[in-house]
Amino acid sequence: MKIRTLVVDDEPLARRRLARLLQAEPGVEVLGVCASGREAVDAIRRDRPDLVFLDVQMPELDGFGVLAELGAEHLPTVVFVTAYDQYALQAFDVHALDYLLKPYTPARLSAAVQRATRQLHAPASDSARLAELLEHLDRERRELAARLNGAPAAPAPAAAPASHTGRLLVKEGERMFFVPVERVDWLEAEGNYVRLHCGRDAHLVRATLGGMEEQLDASRFTRIHRSTIVNVDRVKEVRPWFAGDYQVTLQDGTELRLSRRYRGRLL
Repeated sequence: MKIRTLVVDDEPLARRRLARLLQAEPGVEVLGVCASGREAVDAIRRDRPDLVFLDVQMPELDGFGVLAELGAEHLPTVVFVTAYDQYALQAFDVHALDYLLKPYTPARLSAAVQRATRQLHAPASDSARLAELLEHLDRERRELAARLNGAPAAPAPAAAPASHTGRLLVKEGERMFFVPVERVDWLEAEGNYVRLHCGRDAHLVRATLGGMEEQLDASRFTRIHRSTIVNVDRVKEVRPWFAGDYQVTLQDGTELRLSRRYRGRLL
């Protein structure tokens, strides 16, 4: 039997392209397309698809809002679609959900379909992951509302996962892989990208340095310049330089600038 699939994306071109590529996939039946989160909720309740390709960023009701309205116990298998890889890392890496990062290739879509097919044979575990994701997002929203209202945020449960990530996603051509953060010596901003320096290897990631800083454990990684974050375990020496700045030497001999603005963080 074919996998009954629904496409949800508020961008018309992206929506049509995804539907067209899915129609070319053997074993996939596209039930329809939705242009908003509200349409998606109604269509999922009405048609009961096996699989939903769900855009994350949508006006009024985003992809996470769709999940919250449906409730994890009634969800189909979900593959998220997003143009925000930094956001995807924070949300999906922790909860082991598959996602398509725009712009994706037909080969990457096929891989997502294959993985979703495997998930369809284990709906209980898939629902458990979605329930965990919804609980995580709901807790973040409650804490944000409490801060905005001037109330102290509720303490996190003892079993809550750490907010920092243990690995970073790298996309090189058709290949996608994870780099453990303990392998990263330092990070360097390059326009709309961040270069990860890992020994002799370097990987370019589409992200902002500020976004990376939010993901990383502040007890291990610290900003030393507006364009540089360093793994403090790699620091060998700190010496005064010019105009109040310092020079940081890493264990491999790399020399980096420590600006006055960030001096206190490292020292």
